Amino acid sequence: MRKMLFAAMLQLCALTLAAQNIVKGKVVDDQGMPLAGATVMLNNKQGQYTDAEGYFRFSNVSGNKAEVSISFIGYEPLKQTVTVPSGAVFHLKKGNHWLNEVTVSSIQATAQSPVAYTNVNQKQLNRNNLGQDVPYLLSFTPSFVATSDAGTGVGYTDFRIRGTDASRINVTINGIPYNDADEQGTYWVDIPDIASSLDNIQVQRGVGTSTNGAGAFGANINLQTERPALKPAGEVDLSYGSFNTFKGDVKVSSGLINHHWAIDSRFSSISSNGYIDRATARLYSYFLQAGYYAANTTFKLVTFGGSEKTYHAWDGVPADSLDTHRTYNPCGFMGFDASGKPLYYKNQTDNYLQTTYQLIGIHRFSDKLSLNAALHYTPGSGYYEEYMQNQVLAQYGLTPFYVNGTEVTNSDLVRQQWMTNQFAGGVFTLNYQTEKLTAQLGGALNDYWGDHYGQVTWVKNYVGSLLPDWQYYRNNVNKWDGNIYLKLNYDILPVLNIYTDLQYRQVHYSLYGQNENWDDALNAMQPLNVNQMFHFFNPKVGLMYRPSAHNQLFASFAVAHREPARTNYTDATSGEWPTNETLYDTEVGYKYDLPWASFGINGYFMNYKNQLVLTGKINDIGEALTTNMPKSYRTGIELTWAVKPVACLRWNAGLTLSKNRIDNYMEYVDVYSGSDWTWSRQVANYLGSVPIAFSPSVIGNSVLAFVKHGFEADLETHWVGKQYIDNTGSSARALSAYCVNNIRLSYQIPVKGLQQLQLSLLLNNVLNEQYISNAWTYSYYYQASSGDPMTRYNDFGYFPQAGFNLLAGLSVKF
Repeated sequence: MRKMLFAAMLQLCALTLAAQNIVKGKVVDDQGMPLAGATVMLNNKQGQYTDAEGYFRFSNVSGNKAEVSISFIGYEPLKQTVTVPSGAVFHLKKGNHWLNEVTVSSIQATAQSPVAYTNVNQKQLNRNNLGQDVPYLLSFTPSFVATSDAGTGVGYTDFRIRGTDASRINVTINGIPYNDADEQGTYWVDIPDIASSLDNIQVQRGVGTSTNGAGAFGANINLQTERPALKPAGEVDLSYGSFNTFKGDVKVSSGLINHHWAIDSRFSSISSNGYIDRATARLYSYFLQAGYYAANTTFKLVTFGGSEKTYHAWDGVPADSLDTHRTYNPCGFMGFDASGKPLYYKNQTDNYLQTTYQLIGIHRFSDKLSLNAALHYTPGSGYYEEYMQNQVLAQYGLTPFYVNGTEVTNSDLVRQQWMTNQFAGGVFTLNYQTEKLTAQLGGALNDYWGDHYGQVTWVKNYVGSLLPDWQYYRNNVNKWDGNIYLKLNYDILPVLNIYTDLQYRQVHYSLYGQNENWDDALNAMQPLNVNQMFHFFNPKVGLMYRPSAHNQLFASFAVAHREPARTNYTDATSGEWPTNETLYDTEVGYKYDLPWASFGINGYFMNYKNQLVLTGKINDIGEALTTNMPKSYRTGIELTWAVKPVACLRWNAGLTLSKNRIDNYMEYVDVYSGSDWTWSRQVANYLGSVPIAFSPSVIGNSVLAFVKHGFEADLETHWVGKQYIDNTGSSARALSAYCVNNIRLSYQIPVKGLQQLQLSLLLNNVLNEQYISNAWTYSYYYQASSGDPMTRYNDFGYFPQAGFNLLAGLSVKF
């Protein structure tokens, strides 16, 4: 906590007075409601879109006067001359104008939605976009904790919001589901550098508004891809830094062609050696969109994809290596050579290729009625390869062999575990709006199908005929997911509106074949035979009260359901499937907003029924089970504030204080005995009320930014409190709190003929904090023989994050 206070003092001491020539404003409709996505041109040279609250801002404007031109779907264009510097509210009148963008945006919250949310615009994303993944670009939002296997934010990254893990957080891109439908997680590594092609991201905490795809069981994240460039443009971004981290991308935009067509494209390459040993990442991606824009109808084809090759770093650093070899990576270990030097398999890698195609359209029937719709298709294929020591050949369907007259039943081998899948479907929203009523009828129907199978590619000293790509297990999965929702937002009074959101969701999940785990009782691979149907009704209701232009107060209640994920089935005893989880979410919030400052407070109570958690209990083949816990909850307060005393200085910060508990928790611990440590049984320990793992009671973030004449300096602070690695609440199995400070410097150099030439420097973890953001643990007892006392042991895998490191960037826009 002292480090957090020290960082805050540094930020407060940095407050100085300055001035800047800026033109800023807010675009609203006849009723004073903000218009997000309005096109704003300055002197017919610079262009941008308003953010989710209707704001725009141009910096470093020359001269005493400037011409502002504004246009928006269904409104008359506005052209106005303003003085420099200036700030004003621009009112647009309804009329006919070309559709400047196509997006399935009905799942986003608006200023009238009674939910807790944060909007992140394109400028905020670009500020730190020097190669790190989306979770690290969102780490300054409330209640958000990011982590990285490689310790750098490049490659496999993960995140939690309010302690909720990524498999319970819905993610959409243009309103289209992105979560892996089977495992329900989000794999940012499959779409590297997607942030370079985004217009904005909205993070809704709690259940939020109804969305498409995986159940929003604690938060949802909506990504909107970038809008078409209004004029022909090109961009080159290069960055390089610690751990041989490199990012390069090239963007080309056609601008509007014949007032109707536009094409935008990007190609990116990212690579890094990682902070952890051999945690390399080689990532490539592309983005392409082509759109037709007319007065009432627009179509847009969006395609993006990526390929990744990352070295395994998911085993973590053993506890006994943290002090002596903090970056040690046990993955790929093959043994020792004759001199005692450890050997590692060079191709211990994860490999995946994925592409996404989206066809999005909008038609405006009238000023009150419009239709958004989209079709999508995503094929993916890949595998991870690993060197396995002393494997039982029979468990891979291989026949023992003889070497020098000795039978070999166990041997080292190389295996690949493959997955090929396809995801396709459609989403739609019918939008109706009057002076007092906003209504949206929407839904989606999606299908996911694919295969999982394992191959043996090599066996050490194998004698006999090893068939090429010998398969030792195979299973197939199919998941239908459909939902329909109706959202109504009605102004009861000029200062009061009621919000109702009703969603029905149906899920059919089937999984057949052989699992990758061996079943000793059957002397075969574990059979899979899952055929489950779920029917979910997810109602939401809320009130928004706005007594003045500076104050707003909301309250809401929402219900959400989530079906079990793939691992909940594959790790369960056959036929004894887990049930679905239910969440009852109550949110109350208040926001006070002034031109130079704002303050917000949000209280939440997330009450879970049958939440799936790890208890240590195992199934019939020894795999850890996730068990439905009857009662658990998360409750807390989120504080946010922003201060801008002068034009050149701003301070945005947030603090989350929470309590996260499981009631009546029973822990199951394995017991081993004898000189050979043979597994004998499990013992149950009743622990009562315990904290939920990876749910820190304190999360803080702060960004202090100084901007003047093209120069910007940011001090970013992230504070994460103590986290328990398991659900026992034991300090022996916990991660210490940490406070990380980053500094970002950038300078825009005016160059004739260029739209922008910017130099950036990102100094991460400037105080060289030695911290760990994630871990796993396995607890067990040893008892020499019956009647002897039991001794408890713990195995750990820790994921240390990099100390001080830097990234330098160059951005050129034509």
